[in-house]
Amino acid sequence: MSDDMKAEIERLRAENEALKNKKSTSGTLSMKVSEKGALSIYGMGRFPVTLYKEQWIKLLGIADEIKKFIADNGDRLKVKDKDN
Repeated sequence: MSDDMKAEIERLRAENEALKNKKSTSGTLSMKVSEKGALSIYGMGRFPVTLYKEQWIKLLGIADEIKKFIADNGDRLKVKDKDN
């Protein structure tokens, strides 16, 4: 195996380890503007939650109703394990 190949494998291992360590900060939410101009929230699950500005405003406008609905239906709603 060439020295260049060995160096590349070592670089990829280091990058892989850094990505694994970064994942351990689960529960941390972050935001980003998508390529299409939508707001994406990362850290909720495997994929980001992405909505356009007016959708976020509409959703946030009923935040109290959502909280009440969750409270009223808590016995029927599932809780996702943090590990999944």
